[in-house]
Amino acid sequence: MSMRKIGLLIAVLTGSFFSFAQQNIADARTFGIGSTVTITGIATNGGELGPIRYVQDATAGLACYGGPITGVSEGDSVTVTGPLIEFSGLLEISIVDNVVNHGQAIVQPTPLQIPITSAGESLESQLVQIENVTFVQSGNFSGNTTYQITDGTNQLDVRVNSGTNLVGTAIPTGPVTITGPLGQFNANYQIVPRSTNDIVAYVAPLYEINVLLDGATVLHTSDYFIGNTASLSVEIENSGTQDLIVSGASFTGPDAADFSSNIGTPTIAGGSSQTFTINYAPSNTGSHFATLEIASNDADENPYIINFEGVGTDNLATEPTANPTGLTFPTIEAYTLNGTYAAGTGANNYLVLWKTGSPITGVPQDGNTYLRGDIIGDAKVAYAGAGTTFTPRGVIANQDYHFAVYAFNGAAGFENYLTTSPATANVTSGGENIGNYYGSITAASPTLHTDLQALINPHTEVTYFLYKLTMMDQFEVRDTTGGQSYVECVYSGERYVFDDPFDWTATGYSREHTFAHSWMPTFPADQPEEPEYNDQHNLYPANLAEANSPRSNLPLGEIDGTVVDSYLEGATGYSGSQLVYEPRDSHKGNAARAIFYMVTCYGFPLTGVASADEQDQDLLKTWHFNDLPDNREIARHEFIYNQQGNRNPYIDSTDWACFVNFDDFSYDATNCNLSVEDQLQNSMVVYPVPANEKVYVQVNGTKITSYEVIDMQGRVVTSNNDANLDVVIFNTNEFSTGSYIVKVTTPLGEAQRKMIVE
Repeated sequence: MSMRKIGLLIAVLTGSFFSFAQQNIADARTFGIGSTVTITGIATNGGELGPIRYVQDATAGLACYGGPITGVSEGDSVTVTGPLIEFSGLLEISIVDNVVNHGQAIVQPTPLQIPITSAGESLESQLVQIENVTFVQSGNFSGNTTYQITDGTNQLDVRVNSGTNLVGTAIPTGPVTITGPLGQFNANYQIVPRSTNDIVAYVAPLYEINVLLDGATVLHTSDYFIGNTASLSVEIENSGTQDLIVSGASFTGPDAADFSSNIGTPTIAGGSSQTFTINYAPSNTGSHFATLEIASNDADENPYIINFEGVGTDNLATEPTANPTGLTFPTIEAYTLNGTYAAGTGANNYLVLWKTGSPITGVPQDGNTYLRGDIIGDAKVAYAGAGTTFTPRGVIANQDYHFAVYAFNGAAGFENYLTTSPATANVTSGGENIGNYYGSITAASPTLHTDLQALINPHTEVTYFLYKLTMMDQFEVRDTTGGQSYVECVYSGERYVFDDPFDWTATGYSREHTFAHSWMPTFPADQPEEPEYNDQHNLYPANLAEANSPRSNLPLGEIDGTVVDSYLEGATGYSGSQLVYEPRDSHKGNAARAIFYMVTCYGFPLTGVASADEQDQDLLKTWHFNDLPDNREIARHEFIYNQQGNRNPYIDSTDWACFVNFDDFSYDATNCNLSVEDQLQNSMVVYPVPANEKVYVQVNGTKITSYEVIDMQGRVVTSNNDANLDVVIFNTNEFSTGSYIVKVTTPLGEAQRKMIVE
């Protein structure tokens, strides 16, 4: 697994995260992406794996990356705080904010012995050990390379890090026992050995118990949901060389009387197994719990414990006693929301529904399993699981979102939902976060273009490689039904459905440079990567074969002649005698503003560079005004601002595009023949919308000489005829909840916008 990351991303990614206290690592793993969590556990690796530490306690494991975690040694007991992200499928705290090192733990974690088939999400980041496997490859180990091991039927990836002493040593040719933290890269789980001590020749134990239920291994101390299955096959394996002697099997727990088995006291020869039966006959309704204990002469798993949960005669789990309460939203941005609630009573799981515009009327039905993205009446599922926080995917700016949270118990079609009095709340996502970003910059100045350039460049650089972690995982990828996700091709409008995690190769998607890479005077700008190559304002996801490749480095235009190639809403064809690529209508304005931004940020004029010479700036300006920024583009813009720390001026003040000649990057006084009123209206900003503490009002490039705030009944609530301010600031406690119109007067004229107070 590649651990490559860039420190420039650290500060900007943590700005909107929120924090909760955890009881254990298993609890922390249920929190939403973006939550800041605090865990205490023992590090199972040191610096040999780079700036990552796998930390585990008695309940689970969690990877921790970067920052002060790099000073932690293997075996240290640590308390770690930082935001949760998902990096190529691996849940991790990144970048770590704080570490308290309690010193070497007295009791060190013991590797959990598992078969290859058990390597999965529930054991991610825990220290595991797999016996009696062989390497598929031969030769010597190389650094930062992935190999495979096999048990003869199944395979698992092994990631050899360049910092380990495995590099250059011979790959074993016989059976081995391999130990290491269990990582993940994209859809593949992988064991990550830390040194040559983690790969040793396999020595068969004297006796080793393994238990399979209906053909699948169930690890020692695991939970098993039996549902309403009346009879279950139980296979006891002995992978040792001598007899495994089972001295008894019994059920304990509140509903032990409803479970029975014929396991008895068998003797199982080395390398063989015997099959038995578990019977389940519930005596009443609701959830039933019992623990199976199998005693044997396998000392390290004696007794072998499996915790069973079944449902009663009504084929449903026990209904929770009370739904969660106190639904609040610690983080509200234009591009994300984080919700949290107090746990319900007698509940193990929660279902969060959401919709836009009005309260939710949809209600979950007992016995149905709902996954993220599923439709329930008039709402969609934002989250289903044991956690008490959630982060819905697909949030856009200036939307009124309504939520309802239901408690439930059970799984696999036996769910029982408490459908009365769910926790409900609504919240409006943020809007443009401009503030006083542009200061005194004005379109009336002949240095507008260079003033904007100095403002937006330099900025924080986020690498091309990290675009998946940032833009894709945290914004572009959205939910569809059945727990699947989709990504949208900006050029063609295709919505490609896939199973998480997102992967460029598996989906056939790419990062498309709107201002083509070959147009850049620094081309090739990826050897090494330059800021202009990486800039997220210019990068969009696109189907590689059907949109990105056909577009290539063609100018964007409108086809009025022969169509050469098309895919859905995007096409290549001729505009007059010029071959162009025409994106779908809803992306034309976005594409124009990306090109305007690149010319301004890096001083790359459209003339003088190969195909860029053929790009028609007048057409781009037409697209720009015909397809003004919508709420999704605003949300994307704010997300990139959070990462890169710079803004696209042509999204914030759309008329500024009229004052720049993008062909030679100079000032253009013709200003598209916009009226003064249009210019002022486009430059006026009211932030945030809605507001719950302060409201900021400004008109970019000029002062506000007077203002008045008018309610929806036409009454003047407050005014000032002698303001002369760059920014007017209102405290929301001066107003009642509701909508208002803010009218301002400037030396250039008047403008007005809506203000909403929560």
